[in-house]
Amino acid sequence: MADLLQGLVLAHLGQGIAVEAENAIVLCQSLRKLDTVAVGDQVLWRQSAPDQGRIEELLPRRSVLLRPAKNGKTRPVAANLDAVFIVFAVEPACDFLLLDQYLAVCENSGIDVGLVLNKTDLPTSEIIEQELASYQALGYAVYRVSAANATGLTELAAALQGQVTILTGQSGVGKSSLTNALIPDKELKTNTISATTKHGRHTTTAATLYHLNGGGDLIDSPGVAIFGLADLNLPQLAQGYREFQPLLRECQFNDCRHITDKGCAVRAAAETGEISANRYQRFLKLIAKMPQGH
Repeated sequence: MADLLQGLVLAHLGQGIAVEAENAIVLCQSLRKLDTVAVGDQVLWRQSAPDQGRIEELLPRRSVLLRPAKNGKTRPVAANLDAVFIVFAVEPACDFLLLDQYLAVCENSGIDVGLVLNKTDLPTSEIIEQELASYQALGYAVYRVSAANATGLTELAAALQGQVTILTGQSGVGKSSLTNALIPDKELKTNTISATTKHGRHTTTAATLYHLNGGGDLIDSPGVAIFGLADLNLPQLAQGYREFQPLLRECQFNDCRHITDKGCAVRAAAETGEISANRYQRFLKLIAKMPQGH
């Protein structure tokens, strides 16, 4: 076992996996019996040829984000994340249902969350301000930025330091502009991964881990990384709403679905305004979206 080396998974490249070990990047294959290797994974690998290796073991993950895959299964989006930063914008119209879905998944995965409002150079609506106030009241940090005129980026960059993070959000919110602002030498780093692994151009659709110049790592996942509800059941979804947590013990029945159940403390709190009625209504919509049997 002495020749097993530890490495960090940076990206998937075609059939290979780019693994960083001791400041070198090696193109590795993965043993078939292993679970799907994700960007951010720590692995043990063995050299099989110059600049090439074979991943033999996945080290335990402290967290993993999953997305829906075929046949009701899930695939990892990224591993060992400390925080997810959900990007939304003044326009296009904010999908708060998707935002609540991300929050519920992160709460259940033990991953911190930050909210990033982009395009603040445009006037924000009263609806956005009201929703932001309710998220801040729950303890979620909100960063107001504009990739277009570079405001708020220093505070956001400081929040990313010293941890492994990912930006996510609906399409059109300016995630790639923010990523390019946070990683000014992104093109150079991307080319380094491609060149070192002798695999031509690095595909832009693959998630990639970049080391930030101020310390910390940012996983760039192009497109909309949908974290499905497939791996959550109804009690976990309810637990994913911070404001529900102290109320869940007060429901009359242990198997309360928090919909029309008798003696539901969550529904009562939404009706009296103790918790956000909007968030409760979106919770009901997410229940309807969940796979049957959950």
